[in-house]
Amino acid sequence: MGSSLRSGVTSEGSGAAGTTGSGRGRGRPDAGSVPPFTRPALAPSLIAAIVLLACVAFLDQPAFVFARWGVTVLALIVLVFAARGRAWWAAVLMAAVAVCWNPLVVVPIPGQVWAALQVVAAALFIVVGIAVKVPRTTEDAPAR
Repeated sequence: MGSSLRSGVTSEGSGAAGTTGSGRGRGRPDAGSVPPFTRPALAPSLIAAIVLLACVAFLDQPAFVFARWGVTVLALIVLVFAARGRAWWAAVLMAAVAVCWNPLVVVPIPGQVWAALQVVAAALFIVVGIAVKVPRTTEDAPAR
């Protein structure tokens, strides 16, 4: 059993550049190199997921309008990052979230369905936040 655990561990001098003795850095670039993309939608997506999950408790309260404003604004922010990263599927999903949570033109959805949609939308925000990659260079269009 001990030999099977050690099989993935490289010695200090024999591994590729940027790997550690524990094998955690395998396949990753050096510490000095910068990846060609960023994930700018991750932070607003995580904030939106927190707001969605925290506000399930007061769906029928008048204060829920503030949660709707927050989710709508964050969905539009993530939509812009999805468009910049040319992730059109994510842009369409974020537009749908922005329309459903829009506090100005309220979509009539029953309370039980809202509670389920809050959880689904939180998961959707997390997936989109992780999946959307925006290239670091603004001059070059991403190759797809």
